[in-house]
Amino acid sequence: MTETVKKLYRSTKDRVLAGVCGGLGDYLNVDPVLLRVVWAVFFFAGGMGLLAYIIAWIIMPEQPGN
Repeated sequence: MTETVKKLYRSTKDRVLAGVCGGLGDYLNVDPVLLRVVWAVFFFAGGMGLLAYIIAWIIMPEQPGN
């Protein structure tokens, strides 16, 4: 029995700014547009969305091979 490990990467195909939401969408099997709305809500509800996005941008590696 083999298990494949799913890795979190910033998307190189589905990106608006840095590919963070596209990568999270691929990883969580969620529409990236929904995640972008969530980021925007957190941004306008105190600014934590911007800080979280920047941290994710720095921490998440870009998807290899594209």
